[in-house]
Amino acid sequence: MSDEDLRFIGELETIVQARLKNPTEKSYTAKLAAAGIKRIAQKVGEEGVELALAAVSGDRGEIIDEAADLVYHLIVLLADRDIGLKDVAERLASRHSAEA
Repeated sequence: MSDEDLRFIGELETIVQARLKNPTEKSYTAKLAAAGIKRIAQKVGEEGVELALAAVSGDRGEIIDEAADLVYHLIVLLADRDIGLKDVAERLASRHSAEA
């Protein structure tokens, strides 16, 4: 993964946070958040299942599409709970160092 790829994930997180703070009628992110945490969590679950099914089918394009959907919805869920990807990365790093 390139630095540019990682930068975009950070940019996406920033965009999601901005849309949650300043919702507009056109924003899917804002509409999803307005539906509440149960709906956001439902979308994360749906996308996780769809990714798992795509993995079984083995279609690379479908796997990538579903993984992108899952990452997006995960970012929305985390932002709604005031948790950043940095928090998740730090937890992963601490788990890794504990195993080493």
